[in-house]
Amino acid sequence: QVQLVESGGGSVQAGGSLRLSCAASGYTYSQHCMGWFRQAPGKEREGVAQINRGGATTYYADSVKGRFTISRDNAKNMLYLQMNSLKPEDTAMYYCARGPVLGDCQRQSAYSDWGQGAQVTVSS
Repeated sequence: QVQLVESGGGSVQAGGSLRLSCAASGYTYSQHCMGWFRQAPGKEREGVAQINRGGATTYYADSVKGRFTISRDNAKNMLYLQMNSLKPEDTAMYYCARGPVLGDCQRQSAYSDWGQGAQVTVSS
């Protein structure tokens, strides 16, 4: 079955950096869009960054553009999110998710499988 396991969360001060990783298994990883999403307490889940199958095309929420970088290693079935210049408003649970084979990589409703999440806490 599909498994997505995030790691790399933690607590940092504003301005710091973290790198999230997601190990994928149970399916042909290279055939699917992948994405990172986050949910803060009391808020709806939102898209952070998505990446197409080959890794050549990426999408970012306006709030993280220029600070976060999504990447993937199809040989290792791994997804990454490098987060720099972190702000307190980035505090949330971050989820790795499997997207569609075809279609819009940005559409959250197209993501069918989710990891358990990694907590990111940024203090001011």
